[in-house]
Amino acid sequence: MIHLRLFGRCRIYHDPVSPVLKAPAEIGWDAWFRTIDLVTPQKLKGRELLLRTRGWWTVEPSDVLDIVEEHGKLVVGEKGELMVEFTNQKALEALSTSLSERFGDQVLLAP
Repeated sequence: MIHLRLFGRCRIYHDPVSPVLKAPAEIGWDAWFRTIDLVTPQKLKGRELLLRTRGWWTVEPSDVLDIVEEHGKLVVGEKGELMVEFTNQKALEALSTSLSERFGDQVLLAP
């Protein structure tokens, strides 16, 4: 398997940025007639992490998602980084070409 990080151009500073999951999301519960003290940590999946870039990147993350899923699989790395997983070099090159054609230098892949 080949893993590369996915970066998008920052809407404000125009440098490449990528989301990193620092801690699992915590899901809690509210009820009308009682208190529920249950909080369950839930890790985000790669797709969910990419969609959180809305407003941060210069491109629409759902458009990036469609292209990435044609060639690879979005995953969250061991350190919480947004990554694309490829089965072979050909898929990596195809995604890189598709991203360049559609977004220019606004979406990038890096080790």
